[in-house]
Amino acid sequence: MSARIKPGTYNHEFHHKQSKYVVKEYSSSEAMEERYEHKTRVQIEEVIKAKMVEKYVREEPMIRGPQFLVRLRSHTVFENTPIKLFCTVEGFPMPVVKWYKDGVILDLSSGRYLVEVKGGSHSLKIPRCSTEDTAQYTAVAVNNHGQVSTQASIIVKRYKEEEESSPYAWLPYTAAMIPKIHYTKIDITFVEKFGPVFATEGDSVSLSATMTLNPNLANLQPEAQWYRDDTRLFDSKWVKIETGRGFTKLTLPTLYKDDEGCYTLRMVTKGGTAEHSAFVSVADGPPPVPNAPGAPMDIKIHDANRDYVIVSWKPPNTTTEGPILGYFVDKCEVGTENWSQCNDHPIKICKYPVSGLFEGHSYYFRVRAVNSHGISKPSRMSDPIAALDPTEFERLHAKKLGGKVDVVSYHDDVEAEGKPPGAPSGIYASETDRTYVVLSWKAPAYFSKAPIWYYIEKAMADSNAWQRVNTQVPIRSPRYAVFDLAEGKQYKFRVLSANMYGISEPSDPTGPIETQALKGVPSAPGQVIATRETDTSVVIQWAPPKEPNNLIGYYIDQCVKGSKNWTSANHKPHKDTKFVVSGLTTGETYVFRVQAINELGLSDESQESSPLSVRAALTPPSAPYDIALLNCNGHSMVLNWKKPLHSGGANVKEYYVDKRKSGTTMWREVHIPPVKERLYTVEGLTEGAVYQFRVYGANLAGLGPASKHSEDFTCEAWTMPEPGPAYDLTFCEVRDNSLVVEWQKPVYAGSGPITGYHVEYAKKGTSEWTTANKTAVSHRFLKVTGLEAGASYVFRVRGVNAAGVGKASMASDPVIAKAVAGSQEVACVVDEKSGDIVLSFESCQMNEGSHFIWKKDYKEITDFSKGTVIKTEGSHSKLIFTKPDKEDIGTFSVSVTNTDGVSSSHTITAEELEKMLALSYDIRHPIIPLKSELAYKILERGRMRFWLQAEGISSNVTYKFFANNKELSGADPNKMGHDISTGIIEFILDHFTEDNEGTFTCQITDGGGKAQSSLVLIGDAFKAALAEADYQRREYIRVKEGPHFSEFLSLQVGDDCSVTLVCKVANLKKESEFHWYKEDTEIVPDVKPDLGAGVCKLPIKLFSVKTTGVYKATISDDRGKDMSQIDISGKIFEDALNKLNQLAGASAQELVIKCTATGIQLQCHLKYYTSEMNVTWYHGETKLSHSDKTVIGGTPAMATMEVIEPVDKDKGPYSIVIANSENSHKRILDLSGEVYEKAFAEFQKLKAEAYAEKNRGKVVGGLPDVVTIMEKKTLSLTCTVCGDPKPQVSWLKNGAEVEPDDQYVVSLDQGKFASLTIKGVSMEDSGRYTMIVQNKYGGESVDIVVSVYRHGEKIPEAKPALTPKTIIPPKLPIEIPQPKTQPVSPAPSPAPPVSSPTPPKAAPGRGMKSPTPSRRK
Repeated sequence: MSARIKPGTYNHEFHHKQSKYVVKEYSSSEAMEERYEHKTRVQIEEVIKAKMVEKYVREEPMIRGPQFLVRLRSHTVFENTPIKLFCTVEGFPMPVVKWYKDGVILDLSSGRYLVEVKGGSHSLKIPRCSTEDTAQYTAVAVNNHGQVSTQASIIVKRYKEEEESSPYAWLPYTAAMIPKIHYTKIDITFVEKFGPVFATEGDSVSLSATMTLNPNLANLQPEAQWYRDDTRLFDSKWVKIETGRGFTKLTLPTLYKDDEGCYTLRMVTKGGTAEHSAFVSVADGPPPVPNAPGAPMDIKIHDANRDYVIVSWKPPNTTTEGPILGYFVDKCEVGTENWSQCNDHPIKICKYPVSGLFEGHSYYFRVRAVNSHGISKPSRMSDPIAALDPTEFERLHAKKLGGKVDVVSYHDDVEAEGKPPGAPSGIYASETDRTYVVLSWKAPAYFSKAPIWYYIEKAMADSNAWQRVNTQVPIRSPRYAVFDLAEGKQYKFRVLSANMYGISEPSDPTGPIETQALKGVPSAPGQVIATRETDTSVVIQWAPPKEPNNLIGYYIDQCVKGSKNWTSANHKPHKDTKFVVSGLTTGETYVFRVQAINELGLSDESQESSPLSVRAALTPPSAPYDIALLNCNGHSMVLNWKKPLHSGGANVKEYYVDKRKSGTTMWREVHIPPVKERLYTVEGLTEGAVYQFRVYGANLAGLGPASKHSEDFTCEAWTMPEPGPAYDLTFCEVRDNSLVVEWQKPVYAGSGPITGYHVEYAKKGTSEWTTANKTAVSHRFLKVTGLEAGASYVFRVRGVNAAGVGKASMASDPVIAKAVAGSQEVACVVDEKSGDIVLSFESCQMNEGSHFIWKKDYKEITDFSKGTVIKTEGSHSKLIFTKPDKEDIGTFSVSVTNTDGVSSSHTITAEELEKMLALSYDIRHPIIPLKSELAYKILERGRMRFWLQAEGISSNVTYKFFANNKELSGADPNKMGHDISTGIIEFILDHFTEDNEGTFTCQITDGGGKAQSSLVLIGDAFKAALAEADYQRREYIRVKEGPHFSEFLSLQVGDDCSVTLVCKVANLKKESEFHWYKEDTEIVPDVKPDLGAGVCKLPIKLFSVKTTGVYKATISDDRGKDMSQIDISGKIFEDALNKLNQLAGASAQELVIKCTATGIQLQCHLKYYTSEMNVTWYHGETKLSHSDKTVIGGTPAMATMEVIEPVDKDKGPYSIVIANSENSHKRILDLSGEVYEKAFAEFQKLKAEAYAEKNRGKVVGGLPDVVTIMEKKTLSLTCTVCGDPKPQVSWLKNGAEVEPDDQYVVSLDQGKFASLTIKGVSMEDSGRYTMIVQNKYGGESVDIVVSVYRHGEKIPEAKPALTPKTIIPPKLPIEIPQPKTQPVSPAPSPAPPVSSPTPPKAAPGRGMKSPTPSRRK
C-alpha cells in the first residue's frame, strides 16, 4: 500500500513579480483543499473588489486570472519509456507556465526534458524515463492577475518488477494510478475547407469548414480549436467562433493587419487531431490622404506600473509609399472615447514610454505612422491595461486561524515594532533601451504596519556622484523604469527602502549598465531563393541579415517579371526566413525581394531572386495500391495495380515490383529495368509457394513510397473454365443518376472465348451487389443508369464465356453519382458552310496540361485517313467528319485530362446519320445566294458597268455575261472581273449605244453551286441610261479641255459658326475670271478669290432665312465657261442650321440675369444665334413662346428671353434647350428665392428710373448755344419744354438767378413755351445764361453764351460753354402713379418720347445769330 505523506514545501520565490494573490495548496484531503482554496479566493476577491471600487476602472478582460481547464494527471511507467504530462490553462493576459520537480525549477537546458507550448496547451515530455524521474511535478501558471498550480506524480518502475510503493501515490486532485484508457478513434474527413484569403483592412472575413465524422457520436464530438500562427484564438471582440455538429466557422468582423497570418483549424479528439491551414493576407486599406503610410500593428504593452507603461509596435511595409518619418502614440481612458496624443513630435523607433498616467485608471493605446504625404490610419487599439502597482495584491495573504481562513490582509498590516526597513537586494536591469532602464530588485524582509516605498539613485559608471531619480513619485513596487538616460552610456544604480520611521541603507550598486546605442536598421537580407510549391504559390527562402540589430521580422515583395510594379506579399512582419507567397497567377513569371525590419524601420531591399514561373512543384508520386492477381500458371503470376492517386505533377512512367514469401521480412526486387505498364508477369516462382508483392511508382522527381503489400497469392495454376477477373475499371460521363464504366478484358479467358460482361455495383460500405445489365454486353463499356444522386458506389466486372460467369474484378474506388459543376454535353451539327458533320464540346474545366481525348465506342481515335479531323481551341474541341459516310455510326465520347472527370458522349444512330448526310449534300451543292441582282452604273466617259454581288464566292468561280443572248467579250476595250472578299462580279462595257437596248444576263458557276441574274433595259429606262451615258461622255470632254469646277459649290459651317460657300476650280490660266452671284445679281466679296490655290470661298454673314436663295459661281476664259450653283434652302438650309444648333449648343454658357426697365431678362451667350435656330425656352416644364408677357429674341452672340412685368407666379426654374438632330444642350437657372428677390428689386429700380427719365423736365428745342447781338437791341431766348407734371422754369445769369423786371421778362406759356426777353441789351448783358427746367422727376439745365457788341464794331466770335446741357437727377424715392380703375397689366416696351408740338415761332438754331434786332434802354 502506498503510504500517505505530508506535502513537500517549495520555495515561493519563483512566483512572478506581477502576481496579484497567492493560493496555498493543502493536501490533507481533496475536499478540504477545495474548500480552503474556494474560501481563500472568495476572501481575497472581496478585498480586491473593495479596492477596485475605490480606485480602479474595472475592465472584464483585465481580471482573468489563470485557470486550469485540464489539470496534470499522475502516471506509472516503466524504465526507458517516454512519458508526457500535459495541461491546458486560460487567462488574460495569456499565463506563463513554469515547471518544478519536487519544488525545484526544472533545468530545461540539459535536454532531458522537452517543453512544448501551443496556445494554452502546455506539455512536459521525458523521452526516456529513469528511476530518478520518480517525483512530484508541478506546473505553475502566472499572469498579471494571479497564480495557480497543478501537481501530478510520475512513478518509474523497473521492467517486470513488482509494483513499489510510492510516496506520491496519494494525490489531492487525481485518482491514484488510473488504468490506461482506450479512446474511441474518430476519423475526421474535411468535406469543404477554407482556402487562402486576400482581403483589405476593414473587410469582414469568414473561414469555415465542414467535415464528416466516423463514427458520428453526439456525445463524442471533436473540439474545434482555431490558431493564428500557432496562437490559440478564442471568442473576443476581434474574433467570433461558431461550432456545430460537422461544421465550424471563424469570423473576423473587422480586419486589421494584426489578423494576417496562417490560420489553422485543429479538430481535437481524445484519439488524435485533424487539421487544415490557409494563409489570410490583409492589405492596407485606403489611406486618409494619398500615399500616406499603412497603419502600424501588433501593439504591445510592457512593464505597466502605477504611472507609466512602455508601448511597442511593428512598423508597416512601405513598398509603394514613401519612407516613414516617425510615429504618434495615442491613449484613451477606458470608458471614454477621448483619444489624446502622447508625443508632440514623431518618434522614429517603434517603442515609446508613456508616462503621466493616473494610478488605478485603465487605458487603451494606438499608434499612427507619418511620412512626407501625411498620417496613416491608427492601428488596432491595444488591450486595456491598468496603471497599477504590480505588487499591489502580492502583499495580500491569508491568515489561518483554527484550521479555517478567517483573515485576509496585507503583509504591511501586520503589527511590528516601528523601525526603518532593511536595504533591498539583488538589484538588476530586467530591460535596457536607448533612453531608459527597467530595474528590478528583491524587497527586504518586512513586517511593519507602516507602508514601505523605495528611492532609486543613479550615477555614471566611472563616478560616485549619486543622484536621486524619483524625488516626486514614491515607488511602492520592486520594479521601476528610469527614463531620460543618454544613449550608449554606462550607469550604475542602487535602491533605498523607506517608511515613516526612516530610510534604509542603500543596496549594493549594480555593475555598469549600458544603455543601447542607436545602431540603425538591419542590413539587407542575403540571397533570395524562390522554389515552386503549388500552381498558385511559391516558397521563398533567404539568408538573414549579417547585422540584425534587434530584428523584428521581414517583409516580402513580389513583382511580375519586367513590370517593375512591386506589391507586398505580406503586410505583417514575418519572423522566419521562409515564407509561402500565395495567390499567384499560374504560368506567370515573378521575381521576389525581402526587407528586414526592426524598431527603427526597414532595411535596404535584398537582391532580387531569379525569375520563377508559377507552377506546381514536382514531387515523387504517392504509392500505388490494390495489387490484383490476374492469372497464374504455376510458375509465374500476372499482376496488376492501380496507379498512384497523386502523380506529383509529372507522369508516372516507371514502376518497381518487390516480392517476398509470406511470413518472411526480406523483400527482393523481381526485375532490374523498371516496368512501364501496370501489367507485369512475375517469372521464376515456386509452385505452391505463397507470395506477397509491393510496388513503387516513379516520376521525374524520384521514387515514391511503396504500396501496401498485396494479399497472400498462392502460386497454383488456374484451371477453372470461367474467365478470370477484368481489371483497370475507369469511369467517365459521371452524372447525377448515371455513369459509364470501362474496363480491360481478363488476362485469363478460361476454357473458351469471352462472350460478354456483367457489371455489378453496390453502395459504399454495403455488400449488396446489384447487376446493372441482365444481358451480358459484348463490348468493354456500359452506361449504368438508375443511380441515386449524391450516393457513393463501387463497381466490379465479371467476364462470361460458355462455361459461365467468371471471377469478379477487384472493386473499384468509390465514385459519387454527381455531375461536375457546369458540365455540358457533346453537340452534333452539320456545318452550314462546309457541310461537314461536327461533334463539338465545351469543357467547364481547363488546367495546365489538360487535353481532349476523342473516342469511338470508347476506343481512342487514331486513324485520320478517312478525313476525320480534331480541332481544339482553348476549352473548345471539335471532332469533324469532312468525308462523312454510313460507317460513322456509333458512340463518340470525349474526355478532358487533368480535370475532375470532365467528359461526355453522343451516339450517332443510322437514322440521324441519314438526315445529316442529306443536309450535308444540300450544303455542298447549293444555289449560290445573291446579295444583289444584276444592276448597272454609268461611269466616266459614259462607260456602262454591269455588276451583281453574291453572298460568297471562291477562287474557283467562273461567270459569263450576255446581251440579248449574245455572249459579251471581256477583251479590250471592255473589262470583266470579280472580288472574292466582297462577292462582286462586274462587266464594264466601254461604249454604250442605241444598239445595246435589250436584256443583259450574268451566269455564275462556283463549285457545285450555280446562279443567274438578268437586267432588262428597254423603253424609257434604256433612254434614261443612254442620256446619262452621253452626258458623262460630254462632261469628260469638258473637264479635260477648259476651265472647270473640280468640286462644285458646297455650304460649309465652321467651328466658329461661320457659314461659307466653297468650291474648287481647275485647269486655269492667268486670264481666267471668277464671279459670284445671288439670284443673278453679282456679289463682290471683300476678299477676291484665290485662283492660284484653286479654292474659292464666299462668307455668308449673319446666316438666316434672309440669306437663303440660289447662289451661283462662274469660271471662264477664252477656252470656255463653267458654272456651279447651289440652292440654299430646303434641306441644305436645314442641315446648315442643324450644324449651327450643334456648335452653338455646345458653346452655350450658363444662363445669366439682366434686368431692364420692362422686366427680367435671361441671357445665354453662345457662338451664334438666329431666330430660325431650334432654340426653346421653358418655365419649369411649360414651353414658352413669344408674347407680350415673354419676349424671346437675341443678338448674333446671345439668346434672350424677357419676362415683362414679373409677378410671383413667374418664379421658378427657367431653361433653354438648343437641339439638333443628334442631341440637345440644356442650361438651367432657378429664378426663385433670393435670386428672384434681387432681380425683381433691380427691375423695379430700372423701371422707376425709366419712368423718371420719360417724365422729367426737358428742353425740347429752340435755344442756341451762342447768341451775338448789337447793343440796344431786344434779345428773346425762346424754347419748348415738356414734362409730366409740367415743369418749372428758372433762368440764371452767370450763376445768379435772373429777377424779372422791366428789362428782363420771363414767361412760360401753356407750360410748354418758355422765354427770356431782355429789352435794350447793353454790354453788361453779355455773359452765360442758364435755363433750368425741372419737376419732381428731375430735369436739365441749358447754357447759352450771349455776346453783346457795339454798333460799328466787328461781330465777335463767341465760343459755346463746355457743357451746354446738364441733367438734374430726380428726387428719391421715385413715385410711379398707379392706375385707379383697372388692374395693372404688363407694361409694354417703352415707346419713344412723344415729340413736343412745334412752337408758334421756331427758335433760332444753335450757333446762329438771333434775327430779332435788340433795343437799347
